Amino acid sequence: MKFLIFLGSVRDSTPPRPARLGERVAKSCIACFKTHFPEHEIELVDALDYALEPVFKPHFSYSKSKVPKQLEELAQKIEWADGYVMVSPEYNHSMSPALANLLNHFGSSLFSYKPSAIVTYSAGQWGGMRAAIGMRTFLSELGCLPVSSMIHVPQAQEVFEEDGETKDAVNRSAWFGYFARTFQQLVWWAQATADHRAQVDPHKMIESFLADPSQRNAP
Repeated sequence: MKFLIFLGSVRDSTPPRPARLGERVAKSCIACFKTHFPEHEIELVDALDYALEPVFKPHFSYSKSKVPKQLEELAQKIEWADGYVMVSPEYNHSMSPALANLLNHFGSSLFSYKPSAIVTYSAGQWGGMRAAIGMRTFLSELGCLPVSSMIHVPQAQEVFEEDGETKDAVNRSAWFGYFARTFQQLVWWAQATADHRAQVDPHKMIESFLADPSQRNAP
């Protein structure tokens, strides 16, 4: 199966310097995933790589011939993926605005009927857990329901090196074991939903909201 890991931070200032804190967490997640699930593919989607338009215009608002190449390529990756890992810092007890902005460029029909996993981090003691609570609502509305287990990394700058390795080699197995619990749930649900989508096309069974708000209105 194919999974996408979204790194939802575009901040590259201190602390810490020189690498972004979220990049360390994302690299460690990828290393853990490849260690425990080598049969599956995981690809990083870094919000910093997407120079989005200053005036918000989502992928589905463009005519097909005028969709920016970057948006179209990412839309295809989202559609083809079987599950998602969302990595976010915490801003004012909420998820990263950069992550929300990037995800909001795509319709829920691309994400729907697939699972997601929430990973948050912080330089302080809470590990972004307050942002994670809000992310559960956001991702559910997007259609990629988050698995029950979540990952929180407090004081991430003290845990991971710039390449994603733990600073204390003894703790590597402990952190990877902690990460793997969430990823095991993600892979289980991804396999279950992939198998059922192959039997029943959910977009034919439940029509996607594509044209008019009345498609989702109560009588």
